[in-house]
Amino acid sequence: MLIKTRCFGEIDLEEDKILTFERGLIGFENCRQFTILYDNEEGTVSENPGSISWLQSIEEPGLALPIVNPLFVKPDYNPIVEDELLRHIGELTETNVVLFLALNVPENLEKMTVNLMAPLIINADTKCGAQIIVENDDYPIKFNVYETFKKNKEGE
Repeated sequence: MLIKTRCFGEIDLEEDKILTFERGLIGFENCRQFTILYDNEEGTVSENPGSISWLQSIEEPGLALPIVNPLFVKPDYNPIVEDELLRHIGELTETNVVLFLALNVPENLEKMTVNLMAPLIINADTKCGAQIIVENDDYPIKFNVYETFKKNKEGE
């Protein structure tokens, strides 16, 4: 399947790489099909946990959200989510659950943040996902990650 993207041009995408967010994403409720574009030539998850990937909409070529592994920015990240909110994506296990956080990259990189309050939760077996508001009161919507990325870059 050939998809058009604004940032990455045309991409030949295998059908099994399409993720369905039945309820869309917060602010993008009409976009329901996405794929994840990784930062390496193989198109797979990088060994570097701090690598940025892209959640690319299939329906809207201009919508590509930078995403990152939550454990890179907050190693003790443990979102509390009501089971009922995730029932529609299938049974989640330690081996099939994939979490990402949306990354906000403003012009001033020192103000780069992730949204800890609304993770993207994906069932790798069913290829279904959801963006859910967590019940944790201590997780902010804007969690600064500039220093974390800076330390990671220096460590390379």
